[in-house]
Amino acid sequence: MKFHYYPETDSLYIDLLEKPSVDSQEVVPGIVLDFDVDGNLVGIDIDHASKTVNLSRLEAESLPLTSISIS
Repeated sequence: MKFHYYPETDSLYIDLLEKPSVDSQEVVPGIVLDFDVDGNLVGIDIDHASKTVNLSRLEAESLPLTSISIS
């Protein structure tokens, strides 16, 4: 899972799977879900992210991680 923040558009993209998106659905204004060819959720796009979510803190809890990569 990767988080991409784009300050020029104030959007946050959460890349859940490294698969191409073939379909998108806006579930509420400014929140778009991306799906792969099989209908699996592959990403979440959040417009006006700084007004929608707290971008100052990222916390993971109880995840079955074997390693952590910070780039």
